[in-house]
Parts: sequence; structure tokens; C-alpha cells
Amino acid sequence: MNSIIEAAQAKRAAPADAQAASPLTLHLLQPQDSARWDAFVRACPDATFFHLSGWQKVIEQAFGIKTWFYYVEQDGQIQGVLPLAEIKSRLFGHSLGAMPFCVYGGPAATNDAARPLLDAAAHELAQKLGVGHLEYRGMQRFHPEDAAWHTKELYVTFRKAISADHEENLNAIPRKQRAMVRKGIKLGLRGEVDDNVDRMFEAYANSVHRLGTPVFPKKYFALLQKTFGDECEVRTIVTDKGELVGSVLSFFWRDEVVPYYGGGMDIARNVAGNDFMYWNLMEAAANRGCRLFDFGRSKLGTGAYDFKKNWGFTAQHLPYEYKLYGAQALPDNNPLNPKYQLFIKMWKKLPLPLANFMGPYIVRNLG
Repeated sequence: MNSIIEAAQAKRAAPADAQAASPLTLHLLQPQDSARWDAFVRACPDATFFHLSGWQKVIEQAFGIKTWFYYVEQDGQIQGVLPLAEIKSRLFGHSLGAMPFCVYGGPAATNDAARPLLDAAAHELAQKLGVGHLEYRGMQRFHPEDAAWHTKELYVTFRKAISADHEENLNAIPRKQRAMVRKGIKLGLRGEVDDNVDRMFEAYANSVHRLGTPVFPKKYFALLQKTFGDECEVRTIVTDKGELVGSVLSFFWRDEVVPYYGGGMDIARNVAGNDFMYWNLMEAAANRGCRLFDFGRSKLGTGAYDFKKNWGFTAQHLPYEYKLYGAQALPDNNPLNPKYQLFIKMWKKLPLPLANFMGPYIVRNLG
């Protein structure tokens, strides 16, 4: 990486004038710099919750995945950041890119001159590792005019403004979906905030097993809660008798709430548990001062996509970018891909304890 740093320093060497700015330099994040990194991320308009330094510890400790957190500095001030991780799997390919399991990620900078340095670092690392492709994830393209970067339509996100007025938010939900929310209210469902992930994991594991998807390790959710503190909430929905209905782990970022991992027990379908769960979260988030509800990423053509549309949210295409290296085609790690359908059908038939045991060994390669 010294070649990049030296090139940047040579290109931007300061003149003899003492008032001139220092050159931009590239660095890898060290533990003692995490606070500076996070202060930059919180202030940078381009940055997201998924750029925070805590993701490095979470991803490495939960999955054993190698990460590189690059930043560009000038005069002791961070000017841009780029978190990267390597996924290497015989089944799902070899890639470098945004943090695995994070919906957003790519270069975030306040200085346009920092972006080429971050791109160059990613390019050099991708070549060194021999990956198939490099991937950036954003709500807008990072390189719209560069033909070397490709995109495809697979993911969308659902984001909508909310107000401090609960009645206004409820009335903004389409009539049929609003009726489901009212059903949960009438049945006496209530939300509770948990200081652990036990009930959340039970509901989540139950849901993904029904869908034929490998489960994340419980350790992962515990690390998220521990690492991000008040910015990570576990909200559990129970009946008036205390029976577990569902649970959702959400992130709070600036004035946004991001329900990220959730699931429901079998009873949820009968009591409109999932509908009430997201409404209960919306109420709590509005009380907390949130003014934007980010319903998160979904794949086109899935049940999750339809559920979010029914809430009156408009789908926004996520133009993820891919730069090919060893690969000849864009990745297609999609449950709708026909080659994964047999696996999904088989996974649904596994006993839940066995699926929970095996899932973490598989899911770490999905990213």
C-alpha cells in the first residue's frame, strides 16, 4: 500500500509556502483511531450507520471475516473512509467489498480528492487478493460515468418520512394494512425492549427456517447489541399473556430508524404480529425523535418486497456497483436463482435445532 501513499504524496506535495495544505495520506484504521473515525462518519453527509468502526469488530469476531478499514487524512483530519471485507467461498465466490450483511457501504468522503485514493486502495487490494469482483453498496452510484463499474437491478430499499403525530402516521398506512395494525392493537399485543437477544433470536430463527434460509449465529446479534449500545434496540412483541409473538433488532442513526433483523413465531400470523411489531417500532421511533423510517433492503419479487409495498412505501432502486477482476459475470447470490431452489427446499425440512447449528457455517459466506 506504500505505493499508493507515495504516489499521493508526490502528486500533492505542498509548496514551500507554510500556509499550503499538507498532502493527503492513506491509512488503515488502528484501534486508537476509532473515535476519530466515528466522529468523521457521524459528520459526513455521505456516510451511513454501516460505516461506523464497530462493524469491524462485529464482522471479524462473529464470522472470522478479514476486513480492511481505509481512511484518508490531511493535516490530522480524516477526509474519507472506506470499509472493506473479503468473502471467499467455493459456493458463492470470492469478492471484496462493503461490509458483509450491511445494506450500504462504499467510499464516504468530504473531500473529492480523497475518493481516488480510496478507490486506488480498493483496486490494489482486489488485485492482491485475486478476487472475482469488487462491490460498493449505495443509494446512488459512485462511478456513474465509469464503464468499468457495472450495476444491476436486484435490490430496492423502502424509506419514508414519519411525523411526531402517531395518528398521522397510522392514517398514512393503506387501509388494508392499517386494519392489520388495528387488529394487533385490539388483541392487546404490546412491545417490550430487551437487554439481551434471547427472544429475538428465537423469533428470528423460527422465521428464517420457514423461509429456507440459514440462520446467523446468536453471537452476531449479541455483538451488535453490545457494540452499538443505545443505537441498537431489540424490541419484542408479546400477547397480553406474555407469549412471544415476534421481535425486531433495529438501528437508530441520526433521525432515522432502521428495523434490520426481525422474525415472528407461528402465532404471529393469527394475531397480525408482524404488522403490529413494525407499527409499535414506528411509534417508539417517532417518540424518540426519528423522522425517517428505513424499512430496509429487499430483493425484487420476494414476499418481503410485497409486505413493505403494502405499507405504502415506495421502492427505491439500490444501484450497487461491481468491478470485475477474475469473474466473467456479475454475481447472482440470490435465493430466486434457480440453482439455489433445491437447497432452500431441503433446508426447510431440517429440524430447527440442526438448522440453527449448521446455519452459521454457511451464512458467513453469503455477505
